[in-house]
Amino acid sequence: MNKNRQNRAIHQRKYKITGLFIILTIAMLIFLSSVLKTITSDRRIPSHHSTIHDRSFRGSIISADNYTLSNSQKTYQAVIRGASIVPEKKAVFIKLFSIYSGIDEEKLRKKFKDRKGKEIKGNIILSKSITSRHAMQLKSLSYKLRKLGIFRWVKNGNGIDVLFGLDIIENGETRRFPLGDVMSPILGYVGDKSDGRYTRPKGQKGLERNYDKHITSKKNGYFRGKRDVVGAVIHDQNSMKLQRVDGMDLHLNIPLAFQRRVELMLDQMKESIDAEEIIVGVMESKTGKVLSLASSERYDPAHITQKDIPALNPKFSEYPYEAGSVLKPITLAMALDHKVVTPQTWFNTYNGRMKIGKRRTITDDEKFDSLTATDIIVHSSNVGISQISWRLTGKEFREGLLKFGIAKPSGLDLSRDLPGQLKPLYKLDHKMHRANSSYGYGMLVTFAQLFKAYSAFNNDGIAVTPRIVNYLADLKGNHYTMEPKVKNLQTVGKKAANQIHDILIEVVKRGTGVKAQYPGLEIGGKTGTAHIAKNGRYVREYHSSFYGFANDKEGNKYTIGVLVIRAKKRYKYFASLSAVPTFKRIVHTLVELDYLKPEGGEKEELEPIIANIIKPELATIEPTMEEKIIEIKPVKKKSVKKKTEKTKVTVKPKKASVKELFKIETSERSDNPAGTRTKPKENSKPKPAKNRSAHELFEDLF
Repeated sequence: MNKNRQNRAIHQRKYKITGLFIILTIAMLIFLSSVLKTITSDRRIPSHHSTIHDRSFRGSIISADNYTLSNSQKTYQAVIRGASIVPEKKAVFIKLFSIYSGIDEEKLRKKFKDRKGKEIKGNIILSKSITSRHAMQLKSLSYKLRKLGIFRWVKNGNGIDVLFGLDIIENGETRRFPLGDVMSPILGYVGDKSDGRYTRPKGQKGLERNYDKHITSKKNGYFRGKRDVVGAVIHDQNSMKLQRVDGMDLHLNIPLAFQRRVELMLDQMKESIDAEEIIVGVMESKTGKVLSLASSERYDPAHITQKDIPALNPKFSEYPYEAGSVLKPITLAMALDHKVVTPQTWFNTYNGRMKIGKRRTITDDEKFDSLTATDIIVHSSNVGISQISWRLTGKEFREGLLKFGIAKPSGLDLSRDLPGQLKPLYKLDHKMHRANSSYGYGMLVTFAQLFKAYSAFNNDGIAVTPRIVNYLADLKGNHYTMEPKVKNLQTVGKKAANQIHDILIEVVKRGTGVKAQYPGLEIGGKTGTAHIAKNGRYVREYHSSFYGFANDKEGNKYTIGVLVIRAKKRYKYFASLSAVPTFKRIVHTLVELDYLKPEGGEKEELEPIIANIIKPELATIEPTMEEKIIEIKPVKKKSVKKKTEKTKVTVKPKKASVKELFKIETSERSDNPAGTRTKPKENSKPKPAKNRSAHELFEDLF
């Protein structure tokens, strides 16, 4: 029994000794790791060496004429310990800090109190977004405040008296857009990305996002060496320097001088026709270099508000819509390339009304018994272009559209490039669907796709990919060119492309695009006025567009596109009254800035935008008798109201289903409501527009 007790006692002693040994071993390891950490880490006690960090920057975006459109700068935060300010001098501190930082005094006072209204004794962040300029001023202020005795000694957590002051700490990098809303939404905007305690910008839309990995900062730098008694790094043979590597700069093809002129013109045009938005593009037809990509809906990327949200997505490549008649030249180009028609081939256009089966009817606004393939485009005949599409098989028609880049990304170098939508082959094998698509309905395209497609008619059949960015450059001056993700397209043969080129010139000479004429220049293009569909039904809202080209005798060739979304003023939804005048003003700007040189050197003088749009195109529309009376006889306010109620013709916008629209008046409205045109046959005699009143014209249209 005693022996067992002795054995248990011995075992207990062993366990105690083993446990004690383990505890001592752990303590020794903790001590050694602590010593090692102290040796290897930066200590707060004065050291013989010091390091100056040099954080890298995001690259800048620069216009073709060397203006900075977007760049980065460091931001700082200002921190103060509430208890360190002498209470009697707090008002002086707030006053001086407000003057130096530009922050309102009332906002600063609120930061010194918590939610319950009590004074904060700990650290207070007065601002997190101080610019470099203000940071330098506040550092100077911090030194002056110490001299004025604003701060007092306070005990820290260890009971040691410490004199806290105003600390200005580098906390991140912010993006600057010095020109405000200029060139948005192409530039895009940025968000914040955390890099430890340091905040960096990250591209969210536009060029900022598409080229984010190229322009983002690459590698931080530093300077390390021995320090002197005041903490400054000594520059000698023992000091080390690591050069920072900034992100690359984006150099655009777009010159700011031209872009801004276009943007200001769009602002005026939008107001004059009461449009929701107008977007335009101008590029070199041979190279694809974009000289302008502008929208009337812009925002300041540095100060985005709630009302800016609809404009954040650039519609150039993110807004699919039904194109309307601007697709007719593409349909004819495919037929010419397959040699199933020639520009002089005649078609029976059935006096502007053709039945498909028992229930479907295709109509034209102008009534002709017959038209050539050329005049089908000039007079924008739905009946004619439908018959041209029927000479192609469904497969040939669909593959031809794909060759033009329809239903494919355009390659425009923005953050998103939507492909659009095209009917499947089994539907395009059906006559009705092929006819509908031949004049731009039943399919979705983007502005960038048509912009690219029309360049083929000014470039021997090659559709060039639009390029906003010219090259990227690093700090050493090296230039890097990015290959486009989508290549140029061989759409049709050179002969067919040049035939369409000549037909588009005819459209401007004697068709719906006559208002685009400019003396001394070769101008061609096609108008389109297409219904907008909502919830599967067409409504009386429209997309008006004009895509074409402008060339001079010296070899300068530009493709130009205009899209007007929902022009609301009376008759202004017609492309001839909205998109075409916009196109002409773009051409005029190209001439003024010497991108185009008219033969003879004369520059056409344009009227102010409001007068130019309202007067000429509607000059032949005669007002009704009631309208004449109201115009001539001035009356009091009340009587005007009564007369208006009696004489005003109100037309309620009816919603028409896709089938009903196809049956009643298919496709688009007339692109030139007031214009009269040359007719190839004498027996085709539509009622002349000049003899029709505005009331009659309005009734005919609706």
